Amino acid sequence: MMSSARVDYIAPWWTYWLNQFPHVNLRFQPLDHTFKPQDENYQQSLIFIGCVAAAGLGLNLLCLAIYLSFLCCCRKDEEEEESKKSNSCCVTWAAVAAGLICCVAVGVGFYGNSETNDGVYQLTYSLYNANHTLTGVDSLVTGTMGGMQNGLKEHLSRLNEIFAVRGDFVQTLQFMQQMADNVIKQLLGLPEWEKAKVDLAAIADQTAYVEYYRWLTYLLILILDLVICLAACLGLAKQSRWLLTTMMVFGVLTLILSWASLGADVATAVGTSDFCVSPDKYLMNQTKDVISSDIVHYYLYCSQTLPNPFQQSLTLFQRSLTTMQIQIQGLLQFAVPLFPTAEGDLLNIQQLLNNSEASLHQLTALLDCRGLNKDYLDALMGVCYDGVEGLLYLCLFSLLAATAFSIMLCAIPRAWRQIANRERDYDDMDEGDPFNPQSRRMTSHHSHPANMHSFCSYSSSMGSQTSLHPPTQAVSNAPVSEYIGQSALFGGNPRFENVPLIGRGSPPPSLYSQPYRNSYSPTMRATYLSMTEDQIRHFGEDFRA
Repeated sequence: MMSSARVDYIAPWWTYWLNQFPHVNLRFQPLDHTFKPQDENYQQSLIFIGCVAAAGLGLNLLCLAIYLSFLCCCRKDEEEEESKKSNSCCVTWAAVAAGLICCVAVGVGFYGNSETNDGVYQLTYSLYNANHTLTGVDSLVTGTMGGMQNGLKEHLSRLNEIFAVRGDFVQTLQFMQQMADNVIKQLLGLPEWEKAKVDLAAIADQTAYVEYYRWLTYLLILILDLVICLAACLGLAKQSRWLLTTMMVFGVLTLILSWASLGADVATAVGTSDFCVSPDKYLMNQTKDVISSDIVHYYLYCSQTLPNPFQQSLTLFQRSLTTMQIQIQGLLQFAVPLFPTAEGDLLNIQQLLNNSEASLHQLTALLDCRGLNKDYLDALMGVCYDGVEGLLYLCLFSLLAATAFSIMLCAIPRAWRQIANRERDYDDMDEGDPFNPQSRRMTSHHSHPANMHSFCSYSSSMGSQTSLHPPTQAVSNAPVSEYIGQSALFGGNPRFENVPLIGRGSPPPSLYSQPYRNSYSPTMRATYLSMTEDQIRHFGEDFRA
């Protein structure tokens, strides 16, 4: 009947799924799935789950080490152009995939961190409310008992002295003392929550303190992952080897941090799910030696079919107060005319009874199961729904982050090697080649000697050997970029085939390189090739290739 009345809380499906995770201690002995946080074997089962994540980290690092070793050992001294383009495309797509996965992971992490924080906040809020209720009950019970034992006893003692000559009035006072003793007896029958030795406010404070630093830690991890991912993309775009190397080191550290957070989150989610599957059973076991099981059932289930365990005590309390109020009214009506000095004590007793009755109404409201049961259900909803769901999203974040940084750690070495190959090829270029960008930059910053011989000036002195007729205009010492621009602009037009080789004494390597061999006429090539050693020495070393 109790289980059929419990319809307000239903554990979510993911708690049952997590509860089915194998529970094994460090000696590989299987355990039941009951939530027992004080048990050493149960604690070891949660540690074992964290060790599984550590094993995943080791496997991940081993795969990365094998990949990097393969990449270093199988590198070729010379790669063809198609292979270079293929590797460049592979690195590009790997960087894009790592960036997208990292962004998705950070988004999932922010949502999971917020959900977990909301669940813990709801738990602490419910704990504070429940503690306020229990503290209010204890305060009302203590205050009422103190008023009955001390204040009422003092007033009745003075009235006994005043009414000593009237036996009927003394009997009335004795009857009131019996009613006061009955009220104290009923109050003593109420549960003493302090015996449970559980300070809900202290638990809420500690939980809020731990949650704040957990939330802040994950916030910093999320920001760190995003910064590392963006910095790695920037290093790939700028082709900065030192930035890529730095991000690779941070990527390894972040990968380790991701797997560590995954182990902690999974262990916490499994332990919390063990509690969420059967929270009533755990609370019954924790309070069986302190509070009656009927009272615990009343608050956990709060069903109309369950009797109020405090109803009888509260009813007797109310009846005793009503009887005492009637006796005080009679004494005020019949004894005060005869004993005027007794009026003050009688009025004080009446005020004390009125305060006790007000306390009774408040106590009845606080002892009602609906308040504490609502706090209990809110705490369960916060922990088992928002809290565990947030932990699952954080686990997904850790997996996605580990995947993203694994891809990034695979792409960075390839990119680093491509950058190194490009720099090596660039260093191997001939500095005397006018088509070398470095040579063009040097030419643009330095002026040429005014007496530098040009190819056309040499051909003018060789009129007897060739029919080449150079232009009559003066030769200018323009930079090499001007010659390149003219060649590209006119595209081999016959009118410009005799344009002097501006700014250089030696012919460009186009006479020997295939792409530019057809850019010059046969007359120009014949003139250059017909030079003798004496003529070269006469005009200097300017024409040597």
